[in-house]
Amino acid sequence: MSARGHIIRNFWIVYSIIILSIALFFFCIAKGYMGALPSLIELENPQTAQATEVISSDGVVLGKYYRENRTNVEFQNLPKCLVNCLLATEDVRFYDHTGVDLRAIGRALKGIVIRDAKGGASTITQQLAKNLFPRKRHSSKFQLAMQKFKEWVIAARLERDFTKDEIIAHYFNTVPFSDNAYGISTAAHTYFSKPVDSLRVEEAAVLVGMLKAPTEYNPRTNPENSKKRRNVVIGQLYSYDFITKAQRDSLCALPLTINFDAGTHEDGVAPYFREYLRLYLGDYFDKHPKPDGTKYDLYKDGLKVYTTINYKMQQYAEEARKEHLTEWQKLFFKMAPKDPWKEYPDEWERTYTQSTRFKQWKAQGKTREQIDELMETAIPMKIFTWQGEKDTVMSPRDSIRYHRMILQNGFLAMEPESGYIRAWVGGDNYKYFQYDHVNINTKRQIGSTFKPFVYCAAIRDKGYSPCYEVPNEMVTFEKDDPRFGLLDDWTPHNSDNKYGGMLSLKQGLANSVNCVSAYLMHEMSPATVVKLVHEMGVKSDIPNEPSICLGTADISLIEMAGAYTTFINKGVHVEPIFMTRIEDRSGNVIATFSADRNEVLDEQTAYVMVDLLRGVVMYGTGVRLRYKYQLLGDLIGKTGTTQNNSDGWFIGCSPELITATWVGCEDRFLRFRSMELGQGASTALPICAKFLQKVFNDSTSLGYSPSAVFPRPEKINIELNCKNYKGQKIDRSQDFGSEGIMDSDSTSNP
Repeated sequence: MSARGHIIRNFWIVYSIIILSIALFFFCIAKGYMGALPSLIELENPQTAQATEVISSDGVVLGKYYRENRTNVEFQNLPKCLVNCLLATEDVRFYDHTGVDLRAIGRALKGIVIRDAKGGASTITQQLAKNLFPRKRHSSKFQLAMQKFKEWVIAARLERDFTKDEIIAHYFNTVPFSDNAYGISTAAHTYFSKPVDSLRVEEAAVLVGMLKAPTEYNPRTNPENSKKRRNVVIGQLYSYDFITKAQRDSLCALPLTINFDAGTHEDGVAPYFREYLRLYLGDYFDKHPKPDGTKYDLYKDGLKVYTTINYKMQQYAEEARKEHLTEWQKLFFKMAPKDPWKEYPDEWERTYTQSTRFKQWKAQGKTREQIDELMETAIPMKIFTWQGEKDTVMSPRDSIRYHRMILQNGFLAMEPESGYIRAWVGGDNYKYFQYDHVNINTKRQIGSTFKPFVYCAAIRDKGYSPCYEVPNEMVTFEKDDPRFGLLDDWTPHNSDNKYGGMLSLKQGLANSVNCVSAYLMHEMSPATVVKLVHEMGVKSDIPNEPSICLGTADISLIEMAGAYTTFINKGVHVEPIFMTRIEDRSGNVIATFSADRNEVLDEQTAYVMVDLLRGVVMYGTGVRLRYKYQLLGDLIGKTGTTQNNSDGWFIGCSPELITATWVGCEDRFLRFRSMELGQGASTALPICAKFLQKVFNDSTSLGYSPSAVFPRPEKINIELNCKNYKGQKIDRSQDFGSEGIMDSDSTSNP
């Protein structure tokens, strides 16, 4: 063989050895001999951390729970301009290679040799492999090189198992941005407050530009850098003929504009509800694991929680609260003493020493004298106002006092038939006030909103007609009567200290006369009423004491709303619910929810209570719904005011909707000093009224009719028309008609 032949043979031997070595090298990598690779299941089901979404009944995302704020998106929802930006900037030959671009690798190697780098060689598929299976920190150069080769193998497998479009979607779902935004969908909402499919070309260029260095090109913190990088991406679009020169020039000339929304838990609608739901779901998943026994992770499993909250109604509730309390707060500041804590030094000491700043300084080892001095020193700070957050200079001590005097509100709207909670307002502003006044664990004295339960027990058990008259005189509960369990005699008074004459039950409830409630309680026993209230869904402890007839018990707002469903649902109590189902990230339903029901009253007794509560709105303490707010439909309700006007309540209902409202300060000793301003009809009722106005004005889309009426039973043996009433108790063998209201000249106390 000639020398030339030996050279050719040796060349092919060496070439074959090199090729076989490379093939063997990648074969060993693929088999996992040089370190574990993701399994086929892991490749086909990449489990990136994904936020759980809380979704309203009308399809709006109310909020998310996450460690990484990420929501996945399908390729068909990616706008073409966004995909073009990615291709032009990162991998223009994406649709021509099979995961590893040899031409780009050759270009990169040539750039290293001649020291004229023209860009990296990583394809979109390789970058996806790196995002799905991140490199370890503090790796050696050898380990990094090996990881790079592994990414080539993973990229080839991804190309085999997914379409090109799916790879692009996976890539966009895995890329991290700044401001705790992960994935393109979250980034679009964070920086432009819009869904990803609504991105314009210049906005898509900003987000794709961030992929090179999210912090350096953050449009919020580094707008100049972001704009320059955006224009580079736009220039790439032109270079690869995605846009014309004229389009490039006009797009590059646009100012950088963003609409930033970090979407923190404190922001958005229904923050109190979302926090209550978060805690509830934590407990629920502890008791209801996955089929394999592991626990669902609320922060990364990408669940979808479908709630009963209606987004528009939630907005209406929050608007109604703000509209009323903005004006009432001014009156409260005007009427309240300048330093009410002087009257209650013990209360102030508790509030002062439990404040966040006091605890922080105490933990730092500061003395009480040092803390007091710091508390008295004015500093720049932000405070809550009904017009929005305000910058001011104030001492921490004065800040505590100011914020404790802000009127708080709890509001709930629910459908009585389904039990669906449609609006949940736990307080004024979650950033400043975390205490949820709807939560079942938050209880306040409920005042006269309890009285209907007393009337209901009397009508059910004693056979009284609503027209039955009782003396408007003080009633004494004797300590010797074993039904009451008192240590001393107790005699309740009317709030206006006016007595005399006879009042029907209709008049007594409509005008919330204490002596009538006391009379009925004296005829029965506290235990009878307590038993009924518990049957109506109230779980709070209620003392077996006669004073509960005036509403001295502490009960949560959500329990009270649920209890009133019994009157509207023909005697059936329906438990309030706030979820309908939970789905996993693949759309599989993992849980469904429906309201518990319990028949408590017969239909006739329930309707009598509806008629009694109708009188409250027609001519009693709730009449403002009609004469001031012009809500003229078939409505029922009950006001409530506790001792010294500490708590104002109103529960107002249409046939299709229950609203429960509470207003007061967190400290019960902070209150209006006049009944005119502090009663439930003044503080709480207007929020309900404004809410119902908004709902009824939007009846076309929401479906709640202002002309709906409470259905009357086909057969009723109780006389409701007091013009026909003869003074008898109920004769259940007869069937009387009913007008449903009293004479127009009945006693009124607006």
